[in-house]
Amino acid sequence: MRIGELAKATGTKPETIRYYEREGILPRSDRTDGNYRDYAPEHLATLRFIRRARGLGFGMAQVRQLLALSDRADKPCLEVDLMVAEQIVEVDRKIADLVALREELAEMHGACEGERIDKCRIVHSLARSTAPLAAGEPSALGPHA
Repeated sequence: MRIGELAKATGTKPETIRYYEREGILPRSDRTDGNYRDYAPEHLATLRFIRRARGLGFGMAQVRQLLALSDRADKPCLEVDLMVAEQIVEVDRKIADLVALREELAEMHGACEGERIDKCRIVHSLARSTAPLAAGEPSALGPHA
């Protein structure tokens, strides 16, 4: 199949497929006489594996490792199990971060009394933030803040 067909079958952009090939995560495809990429069913299966692993939050290094481990069918799956356990811990951390974020936003939202912007408690709360600005990040209060 051609790259467009593979992209459509997996919901992956062609540029992402080419990136996976360049990075060695997806094996290079054969080329047709017209120099088009020609993908085999194995490419489809591998790309589906990659997309599912990425959808579960695994990073590219982890996807590489999972792919390498998946090629060793006769080996114990302890490494894969440990990777999934680590991913669960990471998901739990992200959930906790999102819950804290939601609580902070809800508190800000609850403080709003619908007044004018110059008296807006949300804007004032954002302006009082003690978080350091990222390098090159402009201040919302202008150049003299």
